Amino acid sequence: MSTISVQDHGVHHHDGHGHDDHGHHHDTFLTKYIFSQDHKMIAKQFLITGITMAVIAMILSILFRIQLAYPDKAFPLMETLLGRFAPNGRLDPGFFLSLVTIHGTIMVFFVLTAGLSGTFSNLLIPLQVGARDMASPFMNMLSYWFFFLASVIMLASFFIEKGPASGGWTIYPPLSALPKAMKGSDLGMTLWLISMVFFIASSLLGGINYVSTILNMRTKGMDLWKMPLTIWAFFLTAILGVLAFPVLVAGVVLLIFDRSFGTSFYLSEIVLNGKVMPFEGGSPILFQHLFWFLGHPEVYIVIMPALGISSEIIATNSRKPIFGYHAMVYSLIGITVLSFIVWGHHMFVTGMNPFLGGVFMITTLIIAVPSAVKTFNYLATLWRGNIRFTPAMLFAIGLVSFFISGGLTGIFLGNAALDINLHDTYFVVAHFHLVMGSAAIFGMLAGVYHWFPRMFGKMMDDRLGYLHFWLTFIGAYLVFFPMHFMGLDGVPRRYYAFTEFESMSRWLSVNTFITWAAIMSALAQVAFLFNFIYSIFFGKKAPMNPWNSNTMEWTAPVEHLHGNWPGEIPTVYRWPYDYSKPGAEEDFIPQTVPLSETMSSNQEHDFEDNEIGLEAHKQWIAANRKNEEVK
Repeated sequence: MSTISVQDHGVHHHDGHGHDDHGHHHDTFLTKYIFSQDHKMIAKQFLITGITMAVIAMILSILFRIQLAYPDKAFPLMETLLGRFAPNGRLDPGFFLSLVTIHGTIMVFFVLTAGLSGTFSNLLIPLQVGARDMASPFMNMLSYWFFFLASVIMLASFFIEKGPASGGWTIYPPLSALPKAMKGSDLGMTLWLISMVFFIASSLLGGINYVSTILNMRTKGMDLWKMPLTIWAFFLTAILGVLAFPVLVAGVVLLIFDRSFGTSFYLSEIVLNGKVMPFEGGSPILFQHLFWFLGHPEVYIVIMPALGISSEIIATNSRKPIFGYHAMVYSLIGITVLSFIVWGHHMFVTGMNPFLGGVFMITTLIIAVPSAVKTFNYLATLWRGNIRFTPAMLFAIGLVSFFISGGLTGIFLGNAALDINLHDTYFVVAHFHLVMGSAAIFGMLAGVYHWFPRMFGKMMDDRLGYLHFWLTFIGAYLVFFPMHFMGLDGVPRRYYAFTEFESMSRWLSVNTFITWAAIMSALAQVAFLFNFIYSIFFGKKAPMNPWNSNTMEWTAPVEHLHGNWPGEIPTVYRWPYDYSKPGAEEDFIPQTVPLSETMSSNQEHDFEDNEIGLEAHKQWIAANRKNEEVK
């Protein structure tokens, strides 16, 4: 008998017998591990692919940081490893730009977008809202394989004659629009564009699935205000992606037309090698508008899932209800709406009308308000909490630290008058890597440590987790904090060497220091990789609910099971943050515990949508008082 679905006020129910039929379904190796349609396995695929891409991007960054630290020194090993891209042991200047380009592209899109959202949206959405699987498991599988194909195409560009794309991760025309402009503008750029089309297809398939699952497949009792903040963050992130990514597709298609079919959407009055090209009427600024219309929502597509993950981890390990749940949700909604009207702050130096620049400046400063609300609520949740410093908790607190320190520098860059001086300097690199790169990576790592028992049924080693945190946290600040001062002195980013400019050569010792800090941070990831791989196979077996959490994913068995729960899906009775409730016997009350079982700790607001329960609660209080009087 197949699973029966009954739609009841936005809730999706499945009968137990239909599930049992799924539970006895025998998978082959291919259907279980490769072309799986089970959201839990797809989450693992996204995670392992994302970690692999992160390691590759990290290696690329170390290569170009060595060049910046020792611009006049030859390393014979470089030639052995990179061949024609490092003649005589020194990086080719064009390949240096390629390393910067592919590092940025992989980190922003393949790790922080697909690796983060793809992993945790897939793992947690069905489990935390009480669904058997995603709305469309087949689309979910396609989403991963489009992402995997995009990753392969992007990496394949390292193995072609002229090398990978080298126009920066923002691929501004005319470098990206003229195949003959430089080596990295040729086939490498074409592969970059093809890879991104597959990547965006993956993001759209995933986003539509996430939204559909959250709106249509919540279990009985799971209304919107009982959803964990993780689900709110994934839901709004998916909406952002579905609305913003198609704009980049449009920009990429026009770019392909300019590259291959002689159109002039982005090109005008170009002289190449002394020859006047027949392009006129186009504008490279048009591409910037299209790119940043995606590019700024993309910043929040990256950071919002990390903020949602941190909300869950901070509340769980503070043993306190999250401070200002409704304010947190409204701030996420505010960020989602405002993120579409701030893209112009990336373009203050393009000759933008000062009035328009002023409008973008105001909206940019306004979007800091919901971000500040979230930061305040995290700190208020931590305040006087009974904090357990698990590795996941440390990484979540690290995210808050980066979000504050990196966010403050955003106020400088959001101001048009200041941004004109700081634009395209190391100040932007520092801001971007702290507020988005480091914060989002720390959110992702916090999620891995916290939900590893749910994914693999094993516990990661805490001591290695602490070592990993402290080395990475200190290393990240040592790498990116000094860059603020370089930027204030006007040191431009993406330069191959600074030794030719006297005013910049004084920063060479700082660049050397940053490079060694980056190498230390990279080596710290070895502790994580060992911990991750070793724990999968040899880790200590995890209990059902190792962190004493309230959310629903800890009520489902860990073993591979189609449908998540054997028998009926549990019903939800309360919000997910009933920690340390006065009068309760324990310091946590799972969402699936009925109010009738916790009479001593119930509050009137617990019965807002249940008048019968409220009346019973009042009668229970009255009876208790009468007993006390009798005594």
